[in-house]
Amino acid sequence: MSTFSLKINGSEHQVSVDGSTPLLWVLRDHLGLVGTKFGCGIGQCGACTVHLEGRAVRSCLLPVAQVGEGEITTIEGLSEDGSHPVQAAWLEADVPQCGYCQAGQLMTASAFLAETPRPSRDEIKGAMHGNVCRCAAYSRINLAVELASKKITGDGK
Repeated sequence: MSTFSLKINGSEHQVSVDGSTPLLWVLRDHLGLVGTKFGCGIGQCGACTVHLEGRAVRSCLLPVAQVGEGEITTIEGLSEDGSHPVQAAWLEADVPQCGYCQAGQLMTASAFLAETPRPSRDEIKGAMHGNVCRCAAYSRINLAVELASKKITGDGK
């Protein structure tokens, strides 16, 4: 066991775990941040996506020892009141169905739009391709990313 100091959603946290413990389980089991979901455990579905230094990463594959001093943002830290443009667009496009994949979808979309604020439809499809939605709400997900882009850039108010 080692003690790790993690900056998550703007707060410092100390956890004593084995360094090979995936960040996902540190978040959920040790810190009670259960918005990040376990899906496949092999980084293929995207349900466990969080931001590390603003980049979307699969927390099920990331050993806590590799986080270092990087800042982590989970779905709980995207906004305090659900007002992030991606969250607002998700509701506007009526995306959520079962909801299981939504945290990962939102985290992927928000990291993507931070780097590519005015994406094409093909860029959106490419960026979101790695996130699985078992309800098959892909057309609404893509629409929500387009709407969020407009909210972020101020285009098409």
